[in-house]
Amino acid sequence: MNAIEIKGLKKVYKASGKSPKKEVLHGFDLEIKKGEFVGILGSNGAGKTTTINCITGISEPSEGSIKVSDLDVVADYRLARAEIGLSPQEFNIDIFQTVYEILYFQGGLFGMDKNSRKIKTEELIKLFDLESHRDKKFMMLSGGLKRRTVVAKALMHSPNILILDEPTAGVDVETRQALWKYLKEIHAAGKTIILTSHYLEEVQELCDRVVIIKEGNPVYDESMNEATKDGKLEAKYLEVVAKE
Repeated sequence: MNAIEIKGLKKVYKASGKSPKKEVLHGFDLEIKKGEFVGILGSNGAGKTTTINCITGISEPSEGSIKVSDLDVVADYRLARAEIGLSPQEFNIDIFQTVYEILYFQGGLFGMDKNSRKIKTEELIKLFDLESHRDKKFMMLSGGLKRRTVVAKALMHSPNILILDEPTAGVDVETRQALWKYLKEIHAAGKTIILTSHYLEEVQELCDRVVIIKEGNPVYDESMNEATKDGKLEAKYLEVVAKE
């Protein structure tokens, strides 16, 4: 069974005010197997975040279908969404909540009982080295600590699939290395991970497959070994996006 199966995905935003109708995704197919670590690349506006929004139910596809663990993301929204942990590019967190509260309440949203929430919250606080920051409000954290908290929040309900949209943007080298280490560990344990990042060395370091999206369509889909057989991923990426 595929972790994610996309067929004929199209997303059209209706005209609004002075903004004309815009087709962002143009009807593509994509399959991600259970246990893969897939990097999705593309320039700003290529359609990466729109694709993620459609997978997670933030945005509804205009045409086509998406299945997550064989669950339709529209018809079976709640069950499909529970399969996914999302760490978005933009923080979608109550900035007045503490680190502990953010994680604990997230567990409640996914139906975890109080005892399970307490255990999982403590586990993630320790895992992400947030012990000394557990009672600090999100607004008081540094950029790196905010990123750690957001990734921990995505993992609170132990999802089978983790989607990371620019998870290390703006963080220091130490935090980036710590996140890399953890992502490698959970991938080795069988977690399916999807990563979007403008740091190509990050994608090359972590992922076993790379998909490049250009103007709303995947235009390249290969194993990382194939993508880097002639050198760094950056060279292949620039070659692909430069093609007409």
